[in-house]
Amino acid sequence: MARRLSHYDKRGRVRMVDVSAKAATVRQARAQALVRMKPSVVRQLRRQKLPKGDPLEIARIAGIAAAKRTHELIPLCHPLALSFVDVAAELGKNGVRLTSTVRSTGPTGVEMEALTAVAVGALTVYDMCKALDRGIEVRDIYLLEKSGGKSGAWRRKRS
Repeated sequence: MARRLSHYDKRGRVRMVDVSAKAATVRQARAQALVRMKPSVVRQLRRQKLPKGDPLEIARIAGIAAAKRTHELIPLCHPLALSFVDVAAELGKNGVRLTSTVRSTGPTGVEMEALTAVAVGALTVYDMCKALDRGIEVRDIYLLEKSGGKSGAWRRKRS
């Protein structure tokens, strides 16, 4: 069976996927993003001596809020009733790693919500730390795993 892009009809026009005939199942997705920054900024984050407050906690809240609004940001995403969203922010030697977990019971997956959560969380870290390092990089935004639905489970292979 040949795969095709699901957001196009037979005439090649963009469309929202019709999920009305799909079974509601528990769906979960996890995603991650990396925010690279100078070690001096990481040290300041560890000491939490920043004028705007704790960027990691604010990034977590921003990511959770963003996941809930994904359908407003990505034009063909369905509005979903999310049953769980969490964003973890962990300091490393060269920056911050954000990881999201999103769950819902419904007819479509939550991959875009998980990816949106870490992307907006990463941008929030940038916004709050940019005065200390304009060279901050948001990188490595990708899906770690997903489960549920017709296509079943998928997990990224470690590289």
